[in-house]
Amino acid sequence: MHAISLRWIVLLALLTLNGCGESDWDTKDIASLMPPLAFTLTDEQGRTVEASRYRGEINLLVFGYTHCPDVCPTTLARLGTTLKALAPEWQDEIRVLFVSVDPARDDPRRLSAYTDAFGSAIVGLTGSRERLDALTRRYRLTYGYGEADRAGDYLVSHPSGVFVFDRRGEARLLIRLDDTREAIRHDLERLLAEAG
Repeated sequence: MHAISLRWIVLLALLTLNGCGESDWDTKDIASLMPPLAFTLTDEQGRTVEASRYRGEINLLVFGYTHCPDVCPTTLARLGTTLKALAPEWQDEIRVLFVSVDPARDDPRRLSAYTDAFGSAIVGLTGSRERLDALTRRYRLTYGYGEADRAGDYLVSHPSGVFVFDRRGEARLLIRLDDTREAIRHDLERLLAEAG
């Protein structure tokens, strides 16, 4: 009798531990560490838009610029591929908000052409330096401009992480460069499956 009780206790403990593991996120959990999504920016059609326009969807906030030689195209290609792998009914419920911190070169037309190359779920946004500064300060980020070469080209330093916000606009996850597509897809599917 004692041996049977001990087996049940061990089994229950294993099930409980297994259940705890299922609640872990594969990417970085930032719930309650960052403020809700809020901004006033300019979209690819040249319209002023508020973050509330995208409420009701899962939003991935990415900072970068269209002349970026490596991180931006790699990140957007990985996100575009990951989103295409989601179930068809979920593909319209998720949006990638690509915020250019290089407004001098990234006008709405250029942003539109750039984001179209990575998928229809990716929306280009930018704004004045004041609005970009307000947004990056909100999420404790920085960006900066390198020295221009003879042709006038320059590099822009910017964050490489992707902030993920739920349908209510609450910050939930941070996707890092070393997170796999499988990890990203797993966590996005969990967010999408949550009640709206």
